[in-house]
Amino acid sequence: MIALAFLRNSWRALTSMRTALVLLFLLAVAAVPGAVLPQKDLNIGKVDRWIEDHPDIGPWLDKLKFFEIFISPWFTAIYALLFVSLVGCLAPRLVEQCKQLRAPLTRTPRNLSRLPHHARLRAADSELAKAQVKAVLRGWRTEVHDTERGWELSAERGFVHEFGNVLFHFALLGILVAIALGRLWGYEGTRTLIAGPGTTGFCNTSTSVYDSFRGGLLEDGTRLDPFCLQAKSFHETFLASGQPDNYESQIAYQLPADFASDSWHGYQLRVNHPLRVEGLRVYLMGHGFAPTFTVTWPDGGPGKSRTETVPFIPQDGATFLSSGAARFDPPAGMWPDLGERDKHAVALEGLFAPTAGLHGTLLTSLSPELVNPGVAIDVYEGDTGLNSGRPQSATSLDHRLVDSGKLVRAARKNLMRGESVTLPDGVIVRFDGVQQWVSLQVSKDPAQLWVLLFAVTMVCGLLGSLVVRRRRVWARFEAAELELGGLARTDQAGWHGEFDKLAARVRQKLGAETA
Repeated sequence: MIALAFLRNSWRALTSMRTALVLLFLLAVAAVPGAVLPQKDLNIGKVDRWIEDHPDIGPWLDKLKFFEIFISPWFTAIYALLFVSLVGCLAPRLVEQCKQLRAPLTRTPRNLSRLPHHARLRAADSELAKAQVKAVLRGWRTEVHDTERGWELSAERGFVHEFGNVLFHFALLGILVAIALGRLWGYEGTRTLIAGPGTTGFCNTSTSVYDSFRGGLLEDGTRLDPFCLQAKSFHETFLASGQPDNYESQIAYQLPADFASDSWHGYQLRVNHPLRVEGLRVYLMGHGFAPTFTVTWPDGGPGKSRTETVPFIPQDGATFLSSGAARFDPPAGMWPDLGERDKHAVALEGLFAPTAGLHGTLLTSLSPELVNPGVAIDVYEGDTGLNSGRPQSATSLDHRLVDSGKLVRAARKNLMRGESVTLPDGVIVRFDGVQQWVSLQVSKDPAQLWVLLFAVTMVCGLLGSLVVRRRRVWARFEAAELELGGLARTDQAGWHGEFDKLAARVRQKLGAETA
């Protein structure tokens, strides 16, 4: 019996509205670390660097799942308890609300003059008075009861107040369910594309085509919605101060129905104006510059040079001074032995400025506009690690190779467009020019329309519970006298004036005098 009482009391405490509000607050607080700390499903490299930079607290936060908040056991527990609490406290309220809608109205009080709102009129015809009162109260829920000396009428309005309150909380529960389902079957992927004619795009057929991919718990990446996309151009505008004002990318996309005919559709992709295809959304997330370098080995001729266009990452959002790295393997056949070939690889690392300015030998960027592009690069020769099988950063070199002597710096040079540097062994590195890149995010959320629907429902329910007031009106006819009384749970929203208007309309229709 004690255990049963404990379970009953625990269930009552869990399914109270107070507990639901506390759990909702805890859920919001628990989500804060997910916005402040890097998350493994977004960028595990940032997580590793954060733990390395904070050796005291980092490992403990990792053990407590602070770097994977939204799939952690304690976050899931709060989410599940919130579901149970909301369902447990809302279901009885809905049942009670339905009972109230079907329950008979409160009979007319014995003494109407004691109510906050009261009026007494003289009326000779009982049936006429009854018909006119019902006409004035059209739209109200009414019940009429005959008495020995006349009749009584009960009227009530404002059921939307309680119904809106219940609707609001059920819509909140619906949003939580929809978000949870979207997390199960949805996915997000980001991809950087060089913008320009003839550049390579990608097709949404595998997770491997993305720079980063985050799938739901029930989305393994084997059933992606197929489509192809290319970035044809990129355009940005600036304010007079030199600050970026707007940017947009002209893209071309291809749906499954277009694969056979190889036809493409155009779209102007802008910030907050995503492309919507096949239930997906493609967002323009960012942009930057991609310098083009050509490396020519000694006795260079056809097939003895390599050209790469490499995205550099902006380090200064005001001037777009960017950093990046590139790696070049010698063409096949120059050194048949793989070990010898690795020793003659070339790697670059440095800065790019769209409008270059020099303070001595120090390169800076004067403006984010592409006016006078220049680079400051360190050129390395040796083993770049491309054939080692180890993962490599796309934006920086592995300086463990430099520290070990496998990669040796051969030159440091500032280059403007078209300029080159020749290394001691005759290798030529040329800065050919620059293109722009765009960062795109492909997002699928199968529950997004449900989230919108429940959000609109929440607003409607909230408005109903705030604006509408529950009020009651009673009428009694006895001995050629009509008596009216009114009662509301609150006198806000002008109920006193509404009752006076009702009484005045009845008086006007009956041509009655105040008793």
